[in-house]
Amino acid sequence: MEIIIIGIGATIVFDLWLVLLKRMGVKTMNMAFIGRWAGHLAQGRFAHDSIAASPAVSGEHALGWLVHYATGVAFAGALVAVAGQGWLHAPSIGPALAVGMATVGAPLFVMQPSMGLGVASSKTPTPLKNCLRSLANHTVFGLGLYLSALLIKGISQ
Repeated sequence: MEIIIIGIGATIVFDLWLVLLKRMGVKTMNMAFIGRWAGHLAQGRFAHDSIAASPAVSGEHALGWLVHYATGVAFAGALVAVAGQGWLHAPSIGPALAVGMATVGAPLFVMQPSMGLGVASSKTPTPLKNCLRSLANHTVFGLGLYLSALLIKGISQ
């Protein structure tokens, strides 16, 4: 249960960061496109030339949010698998940030290529900028892993 709460909490921190970026005029991810990709994946289609041009999937926006949060929980599980169960009782920022930063591999090497953006945004006008933004976002996710674990620890004492 702790892993689920940490994953949800970290994803909320991530999403709050995206809200801040959006208010500053920075383009952020479209949850409907994540849902569209997941919906097509369930039908056997992994890669798209352009996810925006692919046919919409019923409920894609809600599905995108579900996949987003489920991924956050899975990444929290990866943190505990790497750092060990003891990390839950004595959370430290290093492993959380390291795992958060490592999760940037998912968008750079899975999501972006499968959505038609190329490996590490190589088919976009600003690949380096997009990669650095993804790294910053996932570092914030790592911070969220740590903060969520601290919150759970504080509540349970």
